[in-house]
Amino acid sequence: MKRSLGVSRLLRRVPWRKLPLRPRSRRAAGWLAAALLALLWWTSRSDDHPSGATWPRSAILDAVRWVESRHLPDDQVPDGDDGLAIGPYQIHRVYWADAHAFEPSLGGDYQDCRRRGYAEEVIDAYMRRYAKDAWRRGEAEHIARVHNGGPNGHRKQATKGYWQRVRARLPAPN
Repeated sequence: MKRSLGVSRLLRRVPWRKLPLRPRSRRAAGWLAAALLALLWWTSRSDDHPSGATWPRSAILDAVRWVESRHLPDDQVPDGDDGLAIGPYQIHRVYWADAHAFEPSLGGDYQDCRRRGYAEEVIDAYMRRYAKDAWRRGEAEHIARVHNGGPNGHRKQATKGYWQRVRARLPAPN
């Protein structure tokens, strides 16, 4: 079994004489290596919206509605998730309750989520509560994954497939 190289052994193997900026000591070489690793990490890290792509809200809502109800008329949309989600955006009661608690002026009741206009107001309140910056910027991936997976849906592996279905319905990004 081969032994792994320690950092100091690894630094000895670097051809320092061929580098344009040669460190004058092993300590300096270590600092240079650490700085390069930090730079590589910083440039390669991925965050919640790596592409930076944005869309208008109307396009995002249109894509989500297609995935959830295939743009059926409001009165023809079947309930989803064994009757737990309703309307063209398949909104669950807890989603509606969260949005309503954040924005009591929504009025209405849960059954109003069957109407597209009211459901979009609920989504607006929910996104202003849980995805404020993404909603403002139009970051569709973050918005779609929160819509599907709840307040931390943008971090859940389980919402990636949902995002791919929504992404397929979006136009080219801005």
